[in-house]
Amino acid sequence: MEFPRNPLSFFRLFLLISTIFELTSLSKSADDYTTLVYKGCANQPLSDPSGVYSQAISSLYGTLIAQSSKAKFFKTTAGASQSTINGLFQCSGDLSNVDCYNCVSGLPVLIDKLCGKAIAARVQLSGCYMLYEVAGFQQVSGMQMLYKSCSATNIGGAGFEERRDTALSSLENGMITSSDGFYTASYESVFAVGQCEGDVGASDCVVCVQNAVQRAQVECGSSISGKIYLQKCFISYSYYPNGVPKKSSSSASSSSYTSPSSSGSSPNTGKTVAIILGGAAGVGFLVICLLFARGLAKRKDDH
Repeated sequence: MEFPRNPLSFFRLFLLISTIFELTSLSKSADDYTTLVYKGCANQPLSDPSGVYSQAISSLYGTLIAQSSKAKFFKTTAGASQSTINGLFQCSGDLSNVDCYNCVSGLPVLIDKLCGKAIAARVQLSGCYMLYEVAGFQQVSGMQMLYKSCSATNIGGAGFEERRDTALSSLENGMITSSDGFYTASYESVFAVGQCEGDVGASDCVVCVQNAVQRAQVECGSSISGKIYLQKCFISYSYYPNGVPKKSSSSASSSSYTSPSSSGSSPNTGKTVAIILGGAAGVGFLVICLLFARGLAKRKDDH
């Protein structure tokens, strides 16, 4: 292969390669924690001729966003007397503070877009959710199901449901000792995660997760993945045919029964790809530098 001798050509080639690596890395490492899962909008519109509710909601959003950079859960109120608004946010227990902030900060605009001005609204992303409601809004049971998602793909053969149920049972047991209401568990090829709303007591959290697990078993059957969102907790499970990917040591509390030969995709796959591509870009830079030096030396010899 013949390389260009002009140093500017080498530089352009390096920029091209770097750009390709960067764009590929960005596309592969794009976080999916902002993917919309579901929305819940009250049917009753918010009557606000004086704008006091809008002002209270705006103040509420500001407080929640500010807190999301240092907490995974925060609940507060805004407004006064008849215009009080209650609200909260929660991030997945395995998100960093930066990711939590990035996830939460986009929710106010999304809520306004999806629900408009309603007396209550809740929007759930894959990594966080936010809700608000006017004071006095009718409350529902913490066990009420808000949303379910079961994969259309079923897995045949004996043993899958037993493996899934073992992972979910490990999740239930882990929630008993969890200090923050968040837990992950895996067994063979099944990975499970559960989380309770931040102000739910330990015993109520366990009951909620057990309820969600039972619903997943009934509602999703032999689906290879499932998500159950109740009012006060959620659980999900996923099947990895090549084994559950090992989680990084920085992950939140978990119980792992991962096979040593585990491989496949996981929430950390994008970051891993980014690291690999970054290293490849570094190698590419070194190669370009060597070629550049070679070109200069060749030009010197020609003169």
